[in-house]
Amino acid sequence: MKIVIIGDGKVGFTLTQALSEEGHDLVVIDTHRGALSQAADHLDVLVMEGNGASAAIQREAGVPTADLLIAVTSADETNLLCCMVARKLGCKHTIARVRNSEYLEAQYLLREELGLSMSVNPERIAAREIFGLLKFPAFTKRETFAKGRAEIVAIPVHEGSKLDGLPLPQLYKTLKIRVLICAVERDGEVIIPDGSFVLKGGDMMHVTAPARDLLTLIKVLELEKARIRSVMLVGGSRIAVHLAKMLCDAGIQVKIIEKDYEKCEILGEQLPDALICNTDGTSFQNLLNEGLEEVGALVTLTNIDEQNLVISMYAGHVGVPKVITKVNRIDYEDFVRDSTNESIISPRIQVSSDILRYVRSMENRKDDGSMVALHRMVGGEVEALEFRVTEDTLHTDMPLIDVPVQKGILVAAISRRGQVIIPRGDDSFQVGDSVVIVTRSDRKLSDLNDIFEDQQD
Repeated sequence: MKIVIIGDGKVGFTLTQALSEEGHDLVVIDTHRGALSQAADHLDVLVMEGNGASAAIQREAGVPTADLLIAVTSADETNLLCCMVARKLGCKHTIARVRNSEYLEAQYLLREELGLSMSVNPERIAAREIFGLLKFPAFTKRETFAKGRAEIVAIPVHEGSKLDGLPLPQLYKTLKIRVLICAVERDGEVIIPDGSFVLKGGDMMHVTAPARDLLTLIKVLELEKARIRSVMLVGGSRIAVHLAKMLCDAGIQVKIIEKDYEKCEILGEQLPDALICNTDGTSFQNLLNEGLEEVGALVTLTNIDEQNLVISMYAGHVGVPKVITKVNRIDYEDFVRDSTNESIISPRIQVSSDILRYVRSMENRKDDGSMVALHRMVGGEVEALEFRVTEDTLHTDMPLIDVPVQKGILVAAISRRGQVIIPRGDDSFQVGDSVVIVTRSDRKLSDLNDIFEDQQD
């Protein structure tokens, strides 16, 4: 597809990189030549210096004939204006990054005039994911499928635990519930396991399970942790505001550490149920004075990755049960991934994944594909994709053990009439099912039939 991206900052470059890897025809526009240099030097894209809200610039970039325009500059107003101009020029699909929650009502009232196909709020998206992790602190990652009925969760394998040295065929005998291990991180590598795979201490396993069985899974694996009743947030960012509201509504005590006094006053007005502390969160002594050792979880939300990482490492050192770190640089995610009580949140990667999911769905509609959802996991190295089983799907009503599925592709879950099935060899695809497929992200799948060996070129 032909896609025009306006804004080549952190979000813009991450998105451009992901879409470039998908093979799309991309034009990137930014007002600053320096911001475009990284995309021009490292990616197969066309770059243009100029104001993306200008009709003349958009015409030159080919917006009237483009399939999609994505505006992700740092200014909400610019993004909305870019999308309005693009729609007037004939672009059928537009996506805008809108960070200011005060624009939500305006977007609804002006939905026809704005012509937005989608708007994304990185801070709200990140806050929702953090809130989900705090509800189940034993997991370091969570992805939801089948309208919330199935999940893929990341769980560490501890040395000496009942999983250490366990062959996958014995998994059900040990756990007594049907789950499926769909990916394993080991020694810096990502493995899509087969029936001969053996778990070992130090692994990070990604497990597919019905949402109703998550609590049972935690109990069986002896991963139960006390319910989080208090959370400390370091940094009074937009994410902190969204997250604090969710936590307070759930009855969880919230303390926000922010060194800017004026920002503290604003936070106090926005969050009457949270405790706002005007102090420097980069000082370990200040954190201890504010009760770091007594909180159930710490979330670092400053605008500097290095500060977040150091504060999180110290929190783990003093024994905080759950630590969540916000980072923007992708390589920092690998740096912290080995920790068993830490989770990494990257708003720009999440936004990129959400937009990529929309682009894939556009391709599906154009090609009459069957994809419902897409999630990138393990630093983007693995994808979990949800497909519909249609009348055109091959090998329906055939036992999965006889279905010619390509090597490196795993059928993780089947959703049928509101029930989630963790598949075995005697299960089958039936028309109307929703199926979750897990594979490496370098293998592009747009339809369920793409997983079969007899459909390979």
